[in-house]
Amino acid sequence: RTKVRVTLTVVIFILAAHRYLDRTNISIAGVQLMPEFGISQQELGYILSAFLAGYGLFQIPGGWLAKRFGPRKVLTGGLLWWGFWTCAITVIHPSMAGAFWLIILVRFLLGVGESVMYPSSNQFTSTWIPTQERGKANGLIFAGTGTGAALTAPFITWLMVTYGWRESFWASAAIGIAAALIWYWYGRDTPEEHPAVNAEEVAYIKAGLTGGSKAAGEIPVPWGRLLTSKDVLLNAFAYFAFCWVAFIFLTWFFLYLAEARGVDLKSSAVMSMLPMGMMVVGSIAGGAISDWMSRKWSMRAGRCTFSAVTLALTAILLVVGARAADPLVATIVLAGGAGMLYLSQSAYWALAADFGGPHAGVVSGLVNMTGMVAATLTASITPWLGIHWGWEWAFYVGGALALAGAIAWLLVDPAHRIHHEEQVQVEG
Repeated sequence: RTKVRVTLTVVIFILAAHRYLDRTNISIAGVQLMPEFGISQQELGYILSAFLAGYGLFQIPGGWLAKRFGPRKVLTGGLLWWGFWTCAITVIHPSMAGAFWLIILVRFLLGVGESVMYPSSNQFTSTWIPTQERGKANGLIFAGTGTGAALTAPFITWLMVTYGWRESFWASAAIGIAAALIWYWYGRDTPEEHPAVNAEEVAYIKAGLTGGSKAAGEIPVPWGRLLTSKDVLLNAFAYFAFCWVAFIFLTWFFLYLAEARGVDLKSSAVMSMLPMGMMVVGSIAGGAISDWMSRKWSMRAGRCTFSAVTLALTAILLVVGARAADPLVATIVLAGGAGMLYLSQSAYWALAADFGGPHAGVVSGLVNMTGMVAATLTASITPWLGIHWGWEWAFYVGGALALAGAIAWLLVDPAHRIHHEEQVQVEG
């Protein structure tokens, strides 16, 4: 039996890692960007929020596009789009009228393009990955988050110090264009369309799908059931809590070490890699553990209880790390919190694919949109808390939300489906 689904999952992992390079490069470049443009730390938070606003607002449209046109075309278009807008920010100069607002606009449009990434990847999951493998598959895909974020700090710092922040953005865009060409050449929307997939792999995949045998784009989205589903909304709220904590690390941890802990620029770049590395480990390990627990006990144990426990432990580690006096100890404990958080990452997306079936892209878009609301708020509220209450309060608030997310997970029914019974795949 061929394993093309595994190879494609690895390719999407690489795309996800690159997306975080384009997404978080400005957090690192902010060290040079702020003095060049006369931007304050709070204003940099608004720039970060502009990206997240575009990214979050277009999650559901991105999911609909992936459902209608397929992840192969939509992801390729997205990669080219965000490569263009990554370059566009480099032509803005401080002497230009309204330069700050131009940066805001470009970052918003970059977010619009990147919004298709995870709805498309989960539309791919719904047609390529059988249910019993979705924890591992999503764990690998979302390990791209930590991998991209971990590599961004040293890579962008080196380019920025050696050449300048604009050159670092050009390099990011070039990588994206190459990735787009590779994905379009090798990717396909369904196993049946891929020339390297044999009949045994097609049969294995189809036997484990929760979607319909009918093409996803032809099935109307049951918007009423989707928007009123208790389980989808609880999953979305838990992801809100997850993203609030995650984006403290992804957008502010580098500057937190430099500003609040007094760590120099190069050391901050190295130390900020630790939470990102733990995210990678947590994402991959969490997906495997979630699948194993689901097979051994139940989907509730593997998806819901497991995620609730990891979020509760995340809250404890955030509080302990924030109160540590030594910067290295604080970094290690907080990195443990980031890794613990990411143990639950795959479960949100595995259930979104299960809940949605042929509408997985749309359900994933809704869940991720909710997460991006949290990310947008975190981008602005985190520095405000740091300035007015102290940086430890950013982690206290994150811990409180992690506990709320843990409670939400305990109320989710993993057996819920929003698609009609006649759309459930029955052929094996």
